[in-house]
Amino acid sequence: MMKFFEIAPFVHIQYAYDIEKILYKSRSEFQDILVFENPYFGKILVLDGIVQLTERDEFFYHEMLAHVVLYAHPNPKKVVVIGGGDGGTVREVLKHDTIEKVYFVEIDEEVIKTSRQFFPQVACSIDDRRVEIKCMDGAEFIKECGHDIDAVIVDSTDPIGFAKSLFTEEFFRSISNCLKDDGFFVTHSESLLLHKEIVRETQEVLGQVFPVVDCYATPIATYPGNWWTFAVGSKSLNPREMKRKCEIETRYYDDEIHSHVFVPEGLYKKLMSGKLKW
Repeated sequence: MMKFFEIAPFVHIQYAYDIEKILYKSRSEFQDILVFENPYFGKILVLDGIVQLTERDEFFYHEMLAHVVLYAHPNPKKVVVIGGGDGGTVREVLKHDTIEKVYFVEIDEEVIKTSRQFFPQVACSIDDRRVEIKCMDGAEFIKECGHDIDAVIVDSTDPIGFAKSLFTEEFFRSISNCLKDDGFFVTHSESLLLHKEIVRETQEVLGQVFPVVDCYATPIATYPGNWWTFAVGSKSLNPREMKRKCEIETRYYDDEIHSHVFVPEGLYKKLMSGKLKW
């Protein structure tokens, strides 16, 4: 059986996946796109050699990226999703019946097309009437965005290449400008085990822009380091406090998960002071 070897950025480890069948392989304007079948994880989407999602465990990432900040908000109506061309984050956002508009901003239209074809259960909501698809640079979209957004969710690839613009102070300031006074921003920020310097740097940069910053983490088996973090910036509200009871259908996220998912304050202080010794 053929194998796919993933070389993760920033760390010297390698994941290997059995390939039952290669379903799709191409080069878009921005990146290499690969879809293959694995006997355990099902169909797997790979961009530039890095696994983005698998059928078996994608819900861990998409649920945790979307629902933590949306349930910390009392009444989210307008949301911007940047990246996430597979559509999984949009799917989760639209589970909230308060949502009136989702701007789905993905720079690579080929990723959307690929997900529609090979991951219909993930891309199932991107044609909802409330979704407006923008195939453009998310950083440029945010610069021209209005000031009435309740949440901005960045579902990007790792902070390398064309995605680096989504992890800068300038970008974070543009997001702050487009958010309402009770608005939230969230992005993934790599593994707390393997990339703790990136996790800390993201928190520091966010702290230069947002009055409230925080970090939470969740297990994702197919992401390097497995203990994957998310960075939150808030204009005013505490992301640890749910404003509404979870009443949507989820596979992992719920009220109890929300209450336990944030990095404990003692560990957070060690992270930010550079005293984590691993």
